[in-house]
Amino acid sequence: MTSGSVAAEAVSLPASSAAQPGRLSRIATFPAAISALLILLAVLTVRNRFDDPDMWWHLRTGQIIATTHHIPQTDIFSYSTNHHAYIPHEWLAQVLIYAAYAAHGLSGLMCFECAVTAAVLVFGFFLCKLLSGTIRTGFLGAMIIWLFGTSGFAVRPQDVGYLLLIFELTLLHLGRTRNVRWFLLLPPLFAVWVNCHASFFLGFAVAATYFVASFFAFDRGMLSAVPWTPAARRTLGAAVAVSALALLLNPTSIKLILYPVNTQLSQKVTTAVVSEWQPLAFNQGRAYALLAVLAAILIVPGVARVKLHLHEAITLAIATFLALNHIRLVFPFGIIAAPILARLCAETWADETIEQQHPIANATIIAAALTISYAAFPSTALLESQVRKFSPVRAVAYIRSHHLAGPMMNEWNDGGYLIWALPEHPVFIDGRADVYDWAGTTAEFARWATLAEPPNLLLDRYHVQFCLVDRNSPMNTAVSLLPNWQRVYSDDLSVIFVRTSPAGT
Repeated sequence: MTSGSVAAEAVSLPASSAAQPGRLSRIATFPAAISALLILLAVLTVRNRFDDPDMWWHLRTGQIIATTHHIPQTDIFSYSTNHHAYIPHEWLAQVLIYAAYAAHGLSGLMCFECAVTAAVLVFGFFLCKLLSGTIRTGFLGAMIIWLFGTSGFAVRPQDVGYLLLIFELTLLHLGRTRNVRWFLLLPPLFAVWVNCHASFFLGFAVAATYFVASFFAFDRGMLSAVPWTPAARRTLGAAVAVSALALLLNPTSIKLILYPVNTQLSQKVTTAVVSEWQPLAFNQGRAYALLAVLAAILIVPGVARVKLHLHEAITLAIATFLALNHIRLVFPFGIIAAPILARLCAETWADETIEQQHPIANATIIAAALTISYAAFPSTALLESQVRKFSPVRAVAYIRSHHLAGPMMNEWNDGGYLIWALPEHPVFIDGRADVYDWAGTTAEFARWATLAEPPNLLLDRYHVQFCLVDRNSPMNTAVSLLPNWQRVYSDDLSVIFVRTSPAGT
């Protein structure tokens, strides 16, 4: 065969066959392969984390809003607060949670958890890649977000809020470096965010920090303030101002906007007794990880001769302060710190040949990761077993079958499940720490649970007729020693006591 015939044969190939490799190269990219691996990591991380006690009251609230088309603004789940005013600061995310359940039950809830977790990791990866310009440092940033995110991945509105924080950081970077029109998406973002989770307050502080930093221009030591164009500064300022107005688009107006401030300043009992609001203890792995990330951010500029930007330094200081004071806030610390470290490391950790396209290898990784993700998704039976392991399922069945009546005393962590599974019995307390703090119930329950006062005082005050307590709780022993109380049920998780004579006799 002559060379001319070979050329002719090549030319005569169908256009679709010739274009196919190009299409594969555009789809099966290395970032797409990394994204598929992050999706797999998300599924493997949360498949056995179907144990958050607050998931259930979020689910019930979402159901009520979706079915009644009314957003509750007083407590409707507990008898101990006497219908105290309530700020529905997560109502939109709660509707999304219920929509997932309405679509496919417990599997729908797990799908929601997997999807939000995967989105946090994947969009976090692209944010870090966007700032650093390299895939390798983008992946490093995603793993930092994953590490700190493991403190909070659950079926909870906070994960939606932290995903929106990633979106905000992306918009701020694109508006600062690409086109100022990206800033115009901030107001609609905040209009959604304020109705999903109180982390909008941190997000607004970040946006305001970018705006304030835009007025400075200097280069001193490891810190620099990059000058902004007047057009970029004006556009961001207008976007921040409109975003402040967008925050008013919520059911309770200014009350919801001030809710995060109230949490920090007024909910003293909650922040003192609830574990996730405690300061970060330095006997935990994440505390050492936080110090390592901070050390790297401070060391890398001196080694690589890159500058830490002023807006980065301020937002990092805010995130570090919050994380050190409250364990639950290490999650947003990771989201804010990861892209900063990724950008700083880009100069000393170039991708070199990693950017070369290997579409077949990438396609194989994508297919394998997604296949394993599908196979690893927990079955309904596994989800139900997790519910039974962490929630008083059998105790609820006993209460129903034996028609126990009257006010009920319950453990803090059981309250959420009882709101969902036993709605005919108002709870004494649950994970909605804010309304119980405002009503004084948290302080009362803390004294009862720690035996700071005789347990019968609280039981008599509220005319409690039966108690559902943890088997390993000190209250199991304490209530068993009280006169006029009898243990009627026990399993490996819960114990039920009933009053045998009227209160005060």
